[in-house]
Amino acid sequence: METRKVQVTGGSTYTVSLPKSWATANDVSAGSTVEFYPEDDALLLTPQTDTHRQRGTLDVSNLEGERLTRAVMTMYVSGFDIITLEAGRITTDQRRAIRSATQGLVGVEVLEETTDSVVIQDLLDSSELSIVNAVTRMRLIAQSMLSDALEALLENDDDIARDVIERDDDVDRLWLVVSRIFRATLRSPRASEELGVSREDCFDFHSSARQLERVADHAVKISTLALKLDAIPAETAEALSALHQDAFDVLEKSMDALFAEEGDEATELGHEALESVLEIDQHTREIDDRLRELDSVQAQSLGLIVDSLSRCADYGGNIAETALQKAAPRP
Repeated sequence: METRKVQVTGGSTYTVSLPKSWATANDVSAGSTVEFYPEDDALLLTPQTDTHRQRGTLDVSNLEGERLTRAVMTMYVSGFDIITLEAGRITTDQRRAIRSATQGLVGVEVLEETTDSVVIQDLLDSSELSIVNAVTRMRLIAQSMLSDALEALLENDDDIARDVIERDDDVDRLWLVVSRIFRATLRSPRASEELGVSREDCFDFHSSARQLERVADHAVKISTLALKLDAIPAETAEALSALHQDAFDVLEKSMDALFAEEGDEATELGHEALESVLEIDQHTREIDDRLRELDSVQAQSLGLIVDSLSRCADYGGNIAETALQKAAPRP
């Protein structure tokens, strides 16, 4: 850490010198323009950078299949707008993996293809993306997936179960959007200013989005098990329905707390959600006891479903804790 004394020039202008080592490392010299971003009682300074779209290049010679798909998604989340994938020769399997990756990303399309490269581009204006809207959309989809997964199980409806499994892709795409926005705010205070959301709040939304992504994964797990199960006993179905409603209520209260504009409201909802999680733990143990009376194969599958519903409630509790931290007074 370095310190500088503030001086007054011209009788009314405050000035402070920049550390030479920092200025040299960031190509700041006489005549350069720097940007200031006020953040509560702090003032962030950065060199003025080129606002053109960020380009990145990746050698994919040794990548294929899922590894290549993940590499493309990583470049996207890292903030590159135009990504060039190069190799001595792009194989058919590699092109297939690249197309799979672009289909899993919001607003990304293949811009150019040659024998030795593929260029993909994010067509969305990053400044127009909203982390609040993305998380809100994730909330709606994840909660509806969980409800539909239970309906598929209780009604023995395979069509609904398959639909839930397909919708997981929508949640995954939104999760990558949230991650991309969050990482952008870490790199540059300009991104946070354009969003109109503080970096602390972006962190809270990002961590909550991760919980919603996990809820969607468990909805898929429940739907997958529902496809294998036949009709279940009425008493067990009623107990599972009640457990789902309890878990859903925790998620609802925790997300309402996260988005609440008033600190008192957020705090009250957050505490209510966390207290409900404790009640669900007891409810879960009671259902597990009932399952011991069923056929072992059926009991095992239903036990996994009970565990998924309980975990969804726990994820809601995690969001509630985040909401409480978000509503707490700032130092």
